[in-house]
Amino acid sequence: MRDVMALVMAGGKGERLYPLTLDRSKPAVPFGGIYRIIDITLSNCINSNIYKIIVLPQYKAQSLVEHLEAGWNIFSYALGHYMKVVPPQMRVGEDWYRGTADSVRQNLYLIERDLPKHLLVLSGDHVYKMDYAKFRKYHEEKGADITVSVIEVPISQAHRFGIAETAADHRITGFKEKPASTKPMPGDPRYALASMGVYIFRAEVLTDLLKSTDRDDFGRDIIPMALERYSVYAFPYKKKNCIEDFVYTIDEAGSRVRVMEPCIRDSSYWRDVGDLDAYWNANMDLTGVDPVFNLYGSKWPLRTFQAQYPPVKTIFRDTASSRTGMALDSIVSHGSIISGGIVKTSVVSYNVIVNSWAEVSESVILADVEIGRHCKIMKAIIDKGNRIPPHTEIGYNPEEDRKRFKVTPRGIVVVPKGMFQ
Repeated sequence: MRDVMALVMAGGKGERLYPLTLDRSKPAVPFGGIYRIIDITLSNCINSNIYKIIVLPQYKAQSLVEHLEAGWNIFSYALGHYMKVVPPQMRVGEDWYRGTADSVRQNLYLIERDLPKHLLVLSGDHVYKMDYAKFRKYHEEKGADITVSVIEVPISQAHRFGIAETAADHRITGFKEKPASTKPMPGDPRYALASMGVYIFRAEVLTDLLKSTDRDDFGRDIIPMALERYSVYAFPYKKKNCIEDFVYTIDEAGSRVRVMEPCIRDSSYWRDVGDLDAYWNANMDLTGVDPVFNLYGSKWPLRTFQAQYPPVKTIFRDTASSRTGMALDSIVSHGSIISGGIVKTSVVSYNVIVNSWAEVSESVILADVEIGRHCKIMKAIIDKGNRIPPHTEIGYNPEEDRKRFKVTPRGIVVVPKGMFQ
């Protein structure tokens, strides 16, 4: 993969993730306790042996840049490896990045300096595992100029995505961004083929497309335009992206067993965490005995900046007063203390304290939060820097919650950063 350069789109405002994006871009939003969302895409690159990466941020990028500087300074320029963080610089005009395609157009000089054979264009705000080497192999076997990774979505959800229409050999014959109506995928009228925002181009093809138009977006402009001039194929992600790994399962006796799976289940997992409900769902997918998205495989590790906190601590077990410090079916990050409270089916970030008789269930708690005594928190997202007062209830009374907080269509309560000091 030495001749592949990855271009990671990391400038999204993430307006539907507000207030989590009040002070950070969408790719910089914390995920899974210790990660940022962009870590997933970057880890896919490293695990696929791609070591030439350009990250293109824009909106409120400081949090993202600091995270990348702290956690991703692993590249050796002497070996031809690098990760370049390239904010908009007005090198080719008076505009900031106007869209995904324009962000690449404004940095063509970096591509032409390195002369890669293939350009891998990625979104920095999706949760999935993907072997880009398999993607590249498929692309070359098809003799494609451009290949778009696609995933099956119900027809009723097609309006949320870029939708590809394909022939039997997976050649893309039509592409529409967020269409009001669409044709189903071949062979199954219940589903359509949605773009995952993952593309591979022959480098000269992408350069030609970007220089021949001033259009700004890959899905809306560049891919539909390319159908007239180039061979464009769909990569069926669920069928072709088979990753093997060691995973842990539970046998009939209830014991944990480490086994090798030739195609791990979450090889077909993909989630666009575009809104708060999707973000909550993706975090909940990490919990439980056999999580839908598994952080614990050994051959496909996820890299991030590891903050220096002490180990997790659970204290107090007094059954007479129901004062028990425990976490069940949950992820709890370094520095956290479950001090006489109970955490169930939740994701808890760094340096969180759950005090006595408090209950936290089906929630995402970001860093530096303290849950006061006797609090009851259910189906909530609590951003960093909050000290929730004792006896507070969140997630139990929707009408009262809406008076103080943002409540999603699914009923997830979102507490902004630093609301409780």
